[in-house]
Amino acid sequence: MRALGRLVTRRKWWVLGVALAFLPIAGLLGGSVEQRLSSGGFTDPASEAARAAELLEARFAAGTPNLVLLVTAGAGTVDDPAVSAAGLALTQRLAGEEGITNVISYWALDKAAPLRSEGGRQALVLGRVPGDEDDVREATEGLSARYAGVTGPIRVGVGGAGEVFNQIEAQAEKDLKKAELLTFPITVILLVLVFGSVVAAGLPLAVGALAVVGTFLVLRVVTSLTDVSIFALNLTTAMGLGLAIDYSLFVVSRFREELSRGYEPDQAVTRSLHTAGRTVAFSALTVAISLAALVVFPLPFLRSFAYAGVGVVLMAAVGAVVVLPALLSALGRRVDSLALFHRQPKPVEAGFWYGRARAVMKRPIPVVIVVTALLLVLGAPFVHLDLGLSDDRVLGEGAPARVVGDAIRNNFASKEAGALAVVAPDADPATGRDQVDGYAKTLSAVPGVARVDAATGFYVSGRQALPPNQLSARFTSATPGTPRTPGASPGTWLSVVPTVEPLSPAGEQLVDAVRSAPAPFEVLVTGESARLVDGKASLSSRLPLAMAIIALATFLLLFLMTGSLLVPAKALILNVLSLSATFGALVWVFQEGHLSGLLDFTPTGTISIFTPVLLFCIAFGLSMDYEVFLLSRIKEEYDLGADNEEAVAIGLERTGRIVTAAALLLALVFVAFATAEVTVVKVFGVGLALAVLVDAFLIRATLVPAFMRLAGRANWWAPRPLRRFHLRWGIFEDEPPEILDRIEAAGRARAMNRP
Repeated sequence: MRALGRLVTRRKWWVLGVALAFLPIAGLLGGSVEQRLSSGGFTDPASEAARAAELLEARFAAGTPNLVLLVTAGAGTVDDPAVSAAGLALTQRLAGEEGITNVISYWALDKAAPLRSEGGRQALVLGRVPGDEDDVREATEGLSARYAGVTGPIRVGVGGAGEVFNQIEAQAEKDLKKAELLTFPITVILLVLVFGSVVAAGLPLAVGALAVVGTFLVLRVVTSLTDVSIFALNLTTAMGLGLAIDYSLFVVSRFREELSRGYEPDQAVTRSLHTAGRTVAFSALTVAISLAALVVFPLPFLRSFAYAGVGVVLMAAVGAVVVLPALLSALGRRVDSLALFHRQPKPVEAGFWYGRARAVMKRPIPVVIVVTALLLVLGAPFVHLDLGLSDDRVLGEGAPARVVGDAIRNNFASKEAGALAVVAPDADPATGRDQVDGYAKTLSAVPGVARVDAATGFYVSGRQALPPNQLSARFTSATPGTPRTPGASPGTWLSVVPTVEPLSPAGEQLVDAVRSAPAPFEVLVTGESARLVDGKASLSSRLPLAMAIIALATFLLLFLMTGSLLVPAKALILNVLSLSATFGALVWVFQEGHLSGLLDFTPTGTISIFTPVLLFCIAFGLSMDYEVFLLSRIKEEYDLGADNEEAVAIGLERTGRIVTAAALLLALVFVAFATAEVTVVKVFGVGLALAVLVDAFLIRATLVPAFMRLAGRANWWAPRPLRRFHLRWGIFEDEPPEILDRIEAAGRARAMNRP
């Protein structure tokens, strides 16, 4: 970092010129990134549900309906002649749309009861768009504009997965713009209050703008290589701005501190990079590792946050340790221009955070007991965590797709859209009719099954209720032109309609029961419930590996930084304690719905299966951010000769105001996303804001000094072989800043004496 500081100060105008040229180029190339983001990626491609869905589509051109038209009679019931005629015409019109297949309706199926509401005023038209979530979204784009509204005697609403994807994407874009408008003016005011100078306050914003625009370019590049979730745009934009402000606060504060000691601007820049710049680079590495751990999960949705998140961290770090030092070198002492007020520097011993650290370390045991108990109480609801998948209820109550979904849940007794599909690729319903018939009877007798539809008929409660009819052909009709090995079975599939809510514990139990039911041939099960079961299994199988990667990498990096075994272990334990409190609060708020009125969301009794994984990796990295800031300053003071307690007190005094300001600013950015209409974004915003605030105020400002006081000199202990390893491979500069000052002074003297 010393060499980088010298290079940046000597070539500051080149650095600033490149940065100014980069901004419009990145904005031009990355501005279209939103159009390339994916709405899907929530399924493990290797899971049974995914393989069954692929077979179902490839062999039978079938699958779960992902397009729903809700038809409401303007007057009377859906059986009135005028309404029936309009419903049939609507069905035929939808069937004529390019890319939409398997269109059925209440009227086309001779008034099939499951597609009629209990009151008789509503009926359904169902269709399917083949392909992944993005194919569905593209095929259904604009469909709502063409079909929704009043047509003669009927009113039509458009719903289903495709329309939900479209509305989520549109709403996410609006939420992002709203969050930016909310955060910018408040962030400016807080930065001015922190620095007391308009110029100094503008520097973190400049780096933040560079990081955010650079993030768009990073995402644009990543989308050309793999899928990136549309939700990554919201989160990584928030992280780009937040981390840039965090890192800039640390570097600018250290620069001003060095100026106040009498150093020249270029020397102050070099010293700032030597200390704060090294800390920022180290901190960025820990955050990047935490985010990179998401790549071990097979779901593209989670992997997209790894790709995008690492890029965001790197952009923020480069801005803070390369572009920002060049700006500081160019400004020099003018960094305090346009000052609104001047703070009189106080002796370290008179500082608020020094006094707080001393007060905490005076009674460390009661502090540890009280704060730990508080965190455990906050985390208690986490033991009741119930994971699920998101549906249309992530949208606001007024969203058209949400209105359709609510009507289907409330007014229709049948769960047709939540049916399980049981695919038997090796079965032959022609030669093995008795086997298919017997298996269908077995499935129809499983608790939680309302009806089983098969090529051999329709089954209820272990018996055949109806013989096969024209609808039964869909269970054997292979896609025209699909190649099949000569002599191979044509295969078949069965539809298992549940009586229970698909995305619920009862729905999961039904999947297990169907999969374990004796079958005369190999079967694969898919459907909403099956995707939930397989998603949980996929995440739980990889979560230990991701946590191990994060824990081991963080432990190693902190050891290389401090040379201690106890400090990294303490950091890991406190981070887990902090995150457990955050997760408990999220369960209490979003799963149990205690603040649903205030935050304006609909509780479903579950938390998305992706939320704990994402929050753990992201929040763990952000927590280590503040841990590194604090420990680096404590270690610096300890190395300069202060005893353990004095080093802790001075370290907290030097970083307390910065960490507090950074936490408040970062929390502000995340809280702005709590105003989003999409619940998934709202959960991330609230969760990350809580994690940052809990970590900054309860962990770093309270438990860290208390534990370090209790450990005493053992904080810095390591076995002799590890101490030797640290001396050789540890992450620190070769000389302390004082020796660096002498070297630079000698160099200047030689230059002045040179003829």
